[in-house]
Amino acid sequence: MSSSGGWNTIESDAGVFTYLIDNLGVKDVQFEELIALDPNFLKQQSPVYGVIFLFKYPTNQKPIDAPVDGSFDFDAIEDHFFAAQTIQNACGTQAILSVLLNNDGKIDIGSQLREFKEFTQAFPSELRGEALSNSQLIRDVHNSFARSSPFVDESQRTATEDDDVYHFIAYTSVGGKLYELDGLQPAPISHGDCAFEEFPDKVIPVLQRRIERYPAGEIRFNLLAMVRDLRIKAREIGDQAWLSQEESKRNAWQWENTLRRHNFVGFIGEMLKNVVRQKLKEGPEVYEKWVKEAETKSKARLEDKRNKKSGLLE
Repeated sequence: MSSSGGWNTIESDAGVFTYLIDNLGVKDVQFEELIALDPNFLKQQSPVYGVIFLFKYPTNQKPIDAPVDGSFDFDAIEDHFFAAQTIQNACGTQAILSVLLNNDGKIDIGSQLREFKEFTQAFPSELRGEALSNSQLIRDVHNSFARSSPFVDESQRTATEDDDVYHFIAYTSVGGKLYELDGLQPAPISHGDCAFEEFPDKVIPVLQRRIERYPAGEIRFNLLAMVRDLRIKAREIGDQAWLSQEESKRNAWQWENTLRRHNFVGFIGEMLKNVVRQKLKEGPEVYEKWVKEAETKSKARLEDKRNKKSGLLE
């Protein structure tokens, strides 16, 4: 897999993913965070098109001949959309597209994604991955949700052994099978028969088995379900309170996404300059006292963090 090649890191966040696919032209679909590995909870979100799973990727992992759970289905590469991951930082959007493009028909994916799917249909998985990585539309929409950073250009940065590396994969029901779609694997991984309506019941045990393979203290996971726009369901049943709640959630997502795009370093710098000027106007003694109090509080916070990490605080 090559370096990031112009792709920035995006967060595993329901608001980010919802507006990302909205900007790609997808209609009436959103993401919901799964707060429990409970099929009944997932059924409440139905129809569920797929799940995006974020986890810490073991950088020392070696290629495998067979998956730990499930089996490689090399025939599915031609029958369904599966793209090899050829570039860093694109795996989140690639996992999203793995669900979307395999549910075209159930989902209105829009003309531009449909054209991309048709264009790459006859490609091998490696070439599909290259086509995805070089799509100006998909890359621009993806990068528009990256956090602004004045210090690190992640589009030109390669991960090192010291970095915590995270990876996105997708689960979806397609062609009557439950598939795990991971661009770092040679083929889709089949987890057996699965009708679309059975997906919540079938995917939860697979996710539970995967999480159980990690150490007991590992909690760095995130699960997002791709579902039909919940505002539609609220309107259908005439639940105005639920509709209002969903609209408020959308407004909050838009505000958070706007904040992500802005670099506040300049603003914070100017604010600190004004605070310092004000303290200096109050006199050197007041200024020195203020600095010492700030240093004492900072040291106390650092010591508190160290104690918590050492298990010294209850």
